[in-house]
Amino acid sequence: MFGESYWAIRAILRGTMNPFSSGRSADADGDGSFDEPGEFVPDHLPDPGPFLEGHDVLAGEAHVAFHDITRDLFEERGVYDATFGYNLARLNLDRRHPEAGYRYAVDTDDPTVLRAEFSPTTEFCPQADALVKGSFRAWNGLSDRHEYDLVRVRVRPSHHQSDSLNETLESLESQYRESGEVPSEPSRDAPSTGAADRGGADDDSTVQSPF
Repeated sequence: MFGESYWAIRAILRGTMNPFSSGRSADADGDGSFDEPGEFVPDHLPDPGPFLEGHDVLAGEAHVAFHDITRDLFEERGVYDATFGYNLARLNLDRRHPEAGYRYAVDTDDPTVLRAEFSPTTEFCPQADALVKGSFRAWNGLSDRHEYDLVRVRVRPSHHQSDSLNETLESLESQYRESGEVPSEPSRDAPSTGAADRGGADDDSTVQSPF
């Protein structure tokens, strides 16, 4: 699926420290609470939601392959869950939260587009805004690392702010389609959970993140 250059880049990324990282391996808990990164365990993943309905949902090796890339991209961009203190991609492996994490589907009308739906751990997850926008920026700001021209991101309707969050994501997506650049995060007094892309237009979203 990927050329030799991709795997060389991936090897370099794995050796790069992230400022949000605790310094230990994200896969070295040893307490049995996490699935192995190369495993696909449907019982420990959220069911595909409405944003993925009618599209080609990734499963098995296809899901694992894209999620492996996702882990690297999130590490580079600092897309971390502040509650658990780990790379957001690790939520998919956390057996304590089998209904939370990302599921993916290839768009049936355009196979160059991937749909990603995020299921938060709770309906009132305060990090959802920062996490999904950070995810969007990581996937689309580093699109040379995967095979899709666009990764569309939505929050599952179970979140109490899903409508407003998804409107924000639609706005980011429209700006990206029009300009070809990922909209940058507005400057704040405090850093956000998801690292912002440095290029592109300003993000005019109205949903406020606590980060």
